[in-house]
Formats: sequence, structure tokens, C-alpha cells
Amino acid sequence: MNLAQNNQLVSILLNSIPHKILKFCYFIMLCMVMVSCGNNNNKQTDKDKDDTVVEETENSETTDNKTILFFGDSITAGYGLETTDDAYPAVVQQKIDSLDLNYTVVNSGVSGETSAGGRSRIDWILNQDIEIFLLELGANDGLRGVPLSETRNNLQAIITAVKQKDPSTKIILAGMELPPNMGQDYTSGFRTMYAELAKKNDVVFIPFILKDVGGIAELNQSDGIHPTVKGHEIIANTVWEYLKPLL
Repeated sequence: MNLAQNNQLVSILLNSIPHKILKFCYFIMLCMVMVSCGNNNNKQTDKDKDDTVVEETENSETTDNKTILFFGDSITAGYGLETTDDAYPAVVQQKIDSLDLNYTVVNSGVSGETSAGGRSRIDWILNQDIEIFLLELGANDGLRGVPLSETRNNLQAIITAVKQKDPSTKIILAGMELPPNMGQDYTSGFRTMYAELAKKNDVVFIPFILKDVGGIAELNQSDGIHPTVKGHEIIANTVWEYLKPLL
């Protein structure tokens, strides 16, 4: 049987099928096509959902870093350095990154800042969520001979504000010492003030943030007060000793 004869036979068979049955067959075929398309669309939708979940997870991991805030004066700000990337907060960030930890260091140091200045801006600083708060203030008070009671009250107010904003925030208090020319009574009282504040508030205490740096000429700039790049590396190591256990 040739092709023409086959086509003629198919035509005869189709014409012999009742019209209603033929319409029903067409209807069934149409439904099957629609269901098939629907399944394909659902599969694509599921894939899109999976891609969205992956993307959201990646974004969450990227933005889920906790904040470590360094609140201080010119020592924290990196006064006299060519770039703040050489200041000890940035060096601490490098240590954190080397361990692939989800923490971001924020340098909130202001050159010339006193405890009173820090107290006046603390509420604005606390508009962000802070996991760890390092307080490094008071040196400029001491160099100016500000009464110890005033410095103590300001530092206490800052600590209190941080705790009230979020009691879970971990606080590190960095102590400072003064040169002997400020008088023995004043320098001694200045030193013990930090230890007493740390004990009273049950916070982590760094007795002297300039340990192994203060008073060493080659580790300080020409003013004899502000650390060099090498000095900041040593400060970062001192801070890291107390900070690392909190991470």
C-alpha cells in the first residue's frame, strides 16, 4: 500500500468516527498539553525558589557580621599615621579576617577627644547594634589636669549608656597612664580610676593600652605621645589578647 492509499484510509476512518467522539478526543489531547505545560512551569518556579533561597542565604552570610566598636581618642583614631589602615583597630580587623570570623571593626576614634566629648556623642554612636564595645578615653583629660571625679563620672556615664542600650554588649575598658610630671597623687589616682571602674561594672579590663609602647622613643612619633605604625601593631597585639576570647 502506497502513501496515497494510507492517507485515503486514514481520512475514511476519521470520517467514520462520530463527530462528538472526535471533539472529545481533541479535548483530552488539549488537556494533556495544558497539564504538561503546567508541570513545566511548576518545575521552573521551584528552581527559581531554590535560586532565591541560595541568594538570600549568601546575602545573609555577607551582611551578618557583628560590630566591634572602638570608641576613643587620637590613639584609636591613628593620629599622625599616613592612613587609618595602620591604626590598631584596622590591625585587629586583619587578625579577625585571617580567622574568617564574622566581625566588622568600626573605628570611632576622634583626635583630641576627652571623656566629656565622648559622653556627649555616645547616644548617637549607639544608634547601631554593637556586639563588643572598647572604651579608650581619658588620656586627654589627664594631660589637661581635669579633676579625676569628672573623668570618672564621664566614663561611667558612657559605660552605663552602652549597658542600657543593650545589656548583652560586651565592654572592654582600656586603661591609660600619665607621665610623672603630672604629680604622683594625680597619676596614681588616674591609674587606679580605670581599675575601679572595670571592677565596679564587671567589664573586661586592659590595664594599660600602651603597654610596651608608651615611653619608648622608637615606637612613638616625634611628639613622644602618638605611636608609630610599629607601635600600633604592638597595641593591636595587646588588645587582641583581651578581645579574642570574646569572639
